[in-house]
Amino acid sequence: MTPRRLPFMSLVPGEDAAAVRQAIDRVIARGWFVLGPEVDAFEREFAAAAGAARAVGVGTGTDAIALILRGLGIGAGDEVITSPLSAAYSALAIMMAGARPVFADIDPDRLTIDPERVAALVGPRTKAILPVHLYGQAADMAAIARVAARFNLAVVEDCCQAHLSTAGGRPVGTIGVAGAFSFYPTKNLGALGDGGAIVTNDSALADRIARLRNGGQTDRYHHQEFGINSRLDEVQAAILRARLPLLPAWTARRRALAARYRERLAGAPVSVPPERDAGHVYHLFVVRSGARAELQAHLAARGIETLIHYPVSIPRQPALAATGPADCPVATQACAEVVSLPLHPALGVEQVDDVAAAIHAFADKGTGPVPS
Repeated sequence: MTPRRLPFMSLVPGEDAAAVRQAIDRVIARGWFVLGPEVDAFEREFAAAAGAARAVGVGTGTDAIALILRGLGIGAGDEVITSPLSAAYSALAIMMAGARPVFADIDPDRLTIDPERVAALVGPRTKAILPVHLYGQAADMAAIARVAARFNLAVVEDCCQAHLSTAGGRPVGTIGVAGAFSFYPTKNLGALGDGGAIVTNDSALADRIARLRNGGQTDRYHHQEFGINSRLDEVQAAILRARLPLLPAWTARRRALAARYRERLAGAPVSVPPERDAGHVYHLFVVRSGARAELQAHLAARGIETLIHYPVSIPRQPALAATGPADCPVATQACAEVVSLPLHPALGVEQVDDVAAAIHAFADKGTGPVPS
């Protein structure tokens, strides 16, 4: 009998389908598609949801990081310390701004950048720290803030996987000078295409980023400085506005499903990274296995789709070779072991139980010790 397939996720609108359709129709009927009333409204609404004074909509989360750095005057000859475990776009954004990424290895439990390693890497060219709030859990922002204050560095938060996450009770994106968000379709708050935003409490910085995203224009056809074309479009802004009111409930659902996974995976032949902050929003639920390929094959045979986020650490990516990155062995080890299990608001509790049961069954194969 063929097992029932459990996909990793579905990007087809569900409970939000009617609201999304109405939002799209509203934009089409208005006939205004770039930097119009939907973007203006979404910027206000997202800033409020993120606990920030300002938000600026841009084309992608990658652009959001690069534009923050440019807005701060960080560029050629400067260095930004960041995490080796993330989508490579976080480091590529540093390079887009003209700066050099420097990689500090990760905390083996939290899987986010290790503040002590950050401090050891600060040099005369270091201008900023770019922590990545990975899988929905914030980096150790209290410790990072202490390092930043000690060396007079800016903190730019990569919040692309951490919508509504908090660190010590404070909203991510508001702890440093600014935060970058992505609305790629798989995110906790996703568009039906690319999109991003910057949040900040610095109005002057927000104004400059709003100018930089639009070719450096102060007004139409008057370009004050070198900018780029990175504008959140009206259709995506309208879709995000339709979905934003649902985000708190979706986040609560993710947390409940993650708690269920933790309960059901007790004693299983995998290691579950600990929850170090109650503000974790579980963009992804990852486990670690020293026999990852075999575990994935075992689950696939039972119809359960899993993914790997991320199989190669950023310093080992060929695109970063010219920056002379130092290897980060803790991140390299994690990249060999992490596997993401299905987790999204439409997932059923019984499906979580099925996944956990399948993982427990993997123990019967005698796969060896669980990684520490």
